[in-house]
Amino acid sequence: MPHLDLGSGFRLYYEVHGPAVGSEGASTPVLLAHGAGGNSMSWWNQVPALADRYPVITFDHRGFGRSPDIEDGPGRIAFGADVLALLDHLEVPRVHFVGHSMGGRTAFALFGRDPERVVSFTYSGTNGGAVDDRYRALRTRLEDDGTLAGTLLSRALAPGFAAEQPALHFLYRRIRSLNPTRHADFLRQGTRVMNFRGTAATRLAQSGRPILWVVGALDRVVHPDLIAISHDLTPGSRFHVIEGSGHSGYIERPADWNAAVRGFIDEVEDGRFVARLD
Repeated sequence: MPHLDLGSGFRLYYEVHGPAVGSEGASTPVLLAHGAGGNSMSWWNQVPALADRYPVITFDHRGFGRSPDIEDGPGRIAFGADVLALLDHLEVPRVHFVGHSMGGRTAFALFGRDPERVVSFTYSGTNGGAVDDRYRALRTRLEDDGTLAGTLLSRALAPGFAAEQPALHFLYRRIRSLNPTRHADFLRQGTRVMNFRGTAATRLAQSGRPILWVVGALDRVVHPDLIAISHDLTPGSRFHVIEGSGHSGYIERPADWNAAVRGFIDEVEDGRFVARLD
């Protein structure tokens, strides 16, 4: 199995599918960054939908899947550095970055370290750090009224999905179960970060990078009304709502999710993307 040794005993698991990176006529690679409920195996419906044209890179974040963190390791703060090292190792100069939920943190962490590495952003079920006081106030209201109540696992899929799609529900939970045990605060923001009132929106908007926001209409992890604000804060970005889907559109409604993401990436790759100033 392919692993990248990153020192101190940590090994990052990754896979590359589709055309060889850098081969003649190959398109810009697509990097898929999974969320906290999954790992690289989560993308089983997406890799085939992209790999006919694009080299597709999947990986297990540090602390997930086949990339267990080392004892007293840096945890999530190393996500961006880990991905940058992976792209250097694969000799990939630029990528279309697709980040789901937690993977959105990795997208901006990579961009902060090497902005030229990112051709486009697809943010799925994540605000990508593009927030403001409107966003914070609405999130507080949604938390207070119970809309966002419950464990992450209970909110990861739309209500009724288990009954509607029992096989996919079982697969989702089995993939999630492959993740190693992590300490409870592995993903928790420190006090300094929690009190930070800044936003990634300004840098994202000024970057000129094409952005697609994808969110499920029934998402109770990051409500679609919240992502609508992130879209508003990044003029020219696209906004796509997946009807009937909760937080995990890539598994709940893969045909819709794949069509939206592939269509967006194709437009960017072919030079057909036009910013929409709604």
